[in-house]
Amino acid sequence: MEASPRERESRGRLNHIYHDIISVKNLLAAWREFLRNKKKRKDIDEFSIHLMDNILSLNRSLAEKTYKHGPYRAFKINDPKPRDIHKASVQDRLLHHALYRILYRYFDQKFIVDSYSCRLNKGTHRAINRLREYYRKVSLNHARTAWVLKCDIKKFFANIDHQILKNILEKYIGDADVLWLLGEVIESFCTKTRSGVGLPLGNLTSQLMVNVYMNEFDQFIKRELKVKYYIRYADDFVILHDSRHYLETVLLKISEFLKTRLRLPLHPDKVFIKTVASGVDFLGWVNFPNYRILRTSTKRRMIKRLDAGLSEASKNSYLGLLKHGNTFRLKSEILKSTSH
Repeated sequence: MEASPRERESRGRLNHIYHDIISVKNLLAAWREFLRNKKKRKDIDEFSIHLMDNILSLNRSLAEKTYKHGPYRAFKINDPKPRDIHKASVQDRLLHHALYRILYRYFDQKFIVDSYSCRLNKGTHRAINRLREYYRKVSLNHARTAWVLKCDIKKFFANIDHQILKNILEKYIGDADVLWLLGEVIESFCTKTRSGVGLPLGNLTSQLMVNVYMNEFDQFIKRELKVKYYIRYADDFVILHDSRHYLETVLLKISEFLKTRLRLPLHPDKVFIKTVASGVDFLGWVNFPNYRILRTSTKRRMIKRLDAGLSEASKNSYLGLLKHGNTFRLKSEILKSTSH
């Protein structure tokens, strides 16, 4: 018997996974992942003293659907620009990990190859290496001019629309209980100026949710516009082509889609079309056809920290970063400071 449209649709959707998410087994595994690379803090210590009681209590509230996401503690960091971080309680962060453990693998298979943010075996260095690879293809190995459209979304996390996000999730998830729980997490935060909008930078689930949200844009780029050379990292994305006019036309369609379908504005000061040969500022590096150098602001910040004195861990971290570009002088300075 031929499957009904509803049955055919449901085959690709996530169904009957709520109990996998809230199971004690998954909560304990999520706790172990939550603790990884974390310093001991008072709130974590307090939760761990009565770990099983707390996990069983969380499991019960989720099973009975009496769970309510708690408030956030706000603080600022410089990374490198000032950012507002919102930190949930230990219990809520544990739940974020439990959700992530089950949902990540499913959604990761839905994402395009050239989406590089917050994904296993991806990251900034793979993205900028891909940029170089695409330049060579578009330019026919330096035989013709390659143009790049570079865009940035204004206040990305703060502009994520809750209802649009939940509508997108419904396309992929057929389990009503999971949708309820995701709704609890999504609605637990909004910006100060607008209700129903914004995701907190501090949530692990936010990293996955913004990729789910922007996957709509990625699919539009690849399936509807048929763009071949496109790379996205979070809210930064580039498109390469041998025609400036083509990129100007694509930009209008991109802006319209983001504005009407996702309610996301492009940053007016961070949209440009230029030749790759003139240098593309992308993901902390200024990328040229055959080499890349650190962005000036990144270099200044590194030198300032170097002058102030760096820990061994910081020095090793910087050396790891610098090996990806033409940074001989900076590497020498760091190695010199290490030998003293």
